[in-house]
Amino acid sequence: MKSQTLTDAELERLTTVLKRFGDKRAMNLEQLDGFLSALICCPDLVPPSEYLPEIWGGDIVLEDEFSAQPILNDFLSLIMRHWNAIVDTLQSGDVYMPLLLEDENGITHANDWANGFLRGMELRKAHWADLIDDEENGGSLIPIFTLAHEHDPDPTMRPYKEPVSAELRKTLIVGAAAGMNRIYHYFEAQRLLGTELLGNVTTFRRTTPKIGRNEPCPCGSGKKFKQCCGKTTLH
Repeated sequence: MKSQTLTDAELERLTTVLKRFGDKRAMNLEQLDGFLSALICCPDLVPPSEYLPEIWGGDIVLEDEFSAQPILNDFLSLIMRHWNAIVDTLQSGDVYMPLLLEDENGITHANDWANGFLRGMELRKAHWADLIDDEENGGSLIPIFTLAHEHDPDPTMRPYKEPVSAELRKTLIVGAAAGMNRIYHYFEAQRLLGTELLGNVTTFRRTTPKIGRNEPCPCGSGKKFKQCCGKTTLH
């Protein structure tokens, strides 16, 4: 049975708890989605005791004490369900589209999602180094790195000198999603077997529905996704 996707009300509950953490490194909903996406793609299972402090930006909190509080227990439950919903999408062969926040103008930028993904990669640098050095598959990370460093404090790290256009941003977001799909399957053979999956007011939305390989590409080319933006990232 597939995991049930979180409702808008449940996503709001996640957002409310994230805001209560208060630490400057605490994640918002978009960063959390990118962070969990990286953990799911990683071949090595990162335990909650290691990744939860990254989410709320503080020191390690005992899981028993954390889960004993009703609000935080609900928070953990929602994270586990969201985790499994992402996994279900990737295992089905569809592309999981990032959960992105809108700014005051209704525009999704995806920078927070990409930075959340990189924060997830930081927890297992050695494993990710193998992919980065892979000439055939390392390109899957390029759209993610591009979005993550778009506004880097170091100008030399920024991928573009000029502002990213709406059309290019859309292409990068689709490329990041397709890249995540390929990354997940790239590490599939290395992923630990027999491990139990974790059941594991800002507006938010998915930029597009889940994209099947044979569906029209969202870039508007008229081609199937697997023959267009997904061509280099889908098997």
